[in-house]
Amino acid sequence: MVRTQIQLTEDQAKKVHKIAAHRGVSMAEVIRDAIDRAIRSEAWTAPEDRRKRALDIVGKFRSGKKDVSKRHDAYLAEALK
Repeated sequence: MVRTQIQLTEDQAKKVHKIAAHRGVSMAEVIRDAIDRAIRSEAWTAPEDRRKRALDIVGKFRSGKKDVSKRHDAYLAEALK
């Protein structure tokens, strides 16, 4: 492991301490876990990787509709209701 130093606000430190106590682990473990989740999250994925993943699924699914290219906005709005 690499030793590093971070600064937390008082509120962050209190909350991390409570989480650690609840889990029965160190504050460092809680912070490492949070960093691991951030690294795995989609939000961190590089834009070119997200674009490649999106393009990789093109054509792999069928909706059964014949007018998706013309009405895609309407279908999307309906799906997001």
